[in-house]
Amino acid sequence: MAKSVTEQVRNGTEVDGVDVVGALSPSRAGDFKTCPLMYRYRTIDRLPEPPSPDAVRGTVVHKVLEDLFDLPAAERTPDRAEAMIDGAWEYVLGDDERAEELFAPDSDPAAQASWLDSCRTVLRKYFDLEDPTVLEPAERELYVETLLESKLLLRGFVDRVDVAPTGAIRVVDYKTGRSPGESFEAKALFQMRFYALVIWKTRGVIPAMLRLIYLGNGEMVSYSPDEQDLRSTERQLDALWKAISRAHESGDWRPNKSRLCDWCSFKEHCPEFGGTLLPLPVVSTGSTSEDASEAGEVEPGE
Repeated sequence: MAKSVTEQVRNGTEVDGVDVVGALSPSRAGDFKTCPLMYRYRTIDRLPEPPSPDAVRGTVVHKVLEDLFDLPAAERTPDRAEAMIDGAWEYVLGDDERAEELFAPDSDPAAQASWLDSCRTVLRKYFDLEDPTVLEPAERELYVETLLESKLLLRGFVDRVDVAPTGAIRVVDYKTGRSPGESFEAKALFQMRFYALVIWKTRGVIPAMLRLIYLGNGEMVSYSPDEQDLRSTERQLDALWKAISRAHESGDWRPNKSRLCDWCSFKEHCPEFGGTLLPLPVVSTGSTSEDASEAGEVEPGE
């Protein structure tokens, strides 16, 4: 017998022997805050989304910036980084089948060459902002997770963690787009406070600095959190999960129309754009709540 998602999600999920209420990553938390219906289509229905040139460009550039620090310091030059683009693109093609859909087999080779050039253009901006020859990151593409007192599991990937000789921690996240306006900056900083909260919970140290590096327009945003910030973030995440749970129980995943709808892949199934709302999917009784909702799905480079 099958149960609807709204029935099935009430069960807990076993993580390392602990019964958790659910799991959240920064991306999934951001999805629900942006639009509950988008969250549902992406994490419960798992509707396919066409590959985005911007998103895949971000993955390629992240891969280069991760691998750059494997080189001796003196070799971390702009020319060497640009030469790594082709290899990073081949890696992404082998790692993410969606990337293969970006360019059809019979597409104009010039289109792919132009797109790879755009990756190099974005990558060059990095060297205007930091000198990698004087940096030795403690961690790159670091998977982090922690369990809150509410039994909500937080997890995600941190692009880079720097640790000073004093023990001070800097959390760095690369963004290949442009820095947002003031109305959207809070969303980006929420992601960074999410990471800071996890690091504080696991290491007992509040990061001294959170840094967003925007390669689209060559800007950096830095922020120093304190304990009050992180406790507030924890309360926000607990409240967010309660809102997600209510949506599961009621089946009410109402859309939230905003400027971000311009980038949404699900307009044909959204009432705000004249689309027909899809029925909730049905899952087998053997599935866990996390199997049903994928609330904790994490993506490298988040």
